[in-house]
Amino acid sequence: MSEDVVPYQRPQPFGMIPEIFSAGALALDEGLWIPQAEGVWFRPLVFGVSGGYYVNLLRVRATGVLSRHRHSGAVHAFTLRGSWRYLEHNWTARAGDYVFEPPGETHTLVVLPGEEMVALFHVTGGYTYVDPMGAATGYEDVFTKLDRARQHAHAAGVDRAEIEALIR
Repeated sequence: MSEDVVPYQRPQPFGMIPEIFSAGALALDEGLWIPQAEGVWFRPLVFGVSGGYYVNLLRVRATGVLSRHRHSGAVHAFTLRGSWRYLEHNWTARAGDYVFEPPGETHTLVVLPGEEMVALFHVTGGYTYVDPMGAATGYEDVFTKLDRARQHAHAAGVDRAEIEALIR
């Protein structure tokens, strides 16, 4: 057997947290899709409470303005299905497109008509929902997302251990 097909033979670093593997994360019929608003769900992949971030899939079947918000940290987004845009920019994110959102940016998320939109978002820090003039109307971060996921698990009869396994 060739040396390059032999697994790593040494121990992993002391204190390293375990990996997360989510088979079928895009499956649309499982109980881990958590309602966020009418026609909007998120599917948590990681709750990075020790680092102040979360990674989730966002699924939207509604069209129009979804939210206006200001980020305190960087966001990485990758569109898997459908399309979306920010009113403040001249691009449209379609399946296969990547977007970097810098800390401090405020933008208005719009989902375009057509097929369902699904995008992966890696959100660092929190974001504040704002009105068009920037007045705060709400807040979301890894802790509020985790609370919502726990509440959903309880209400939907989902084993809470499935949510807890995503905490790092």
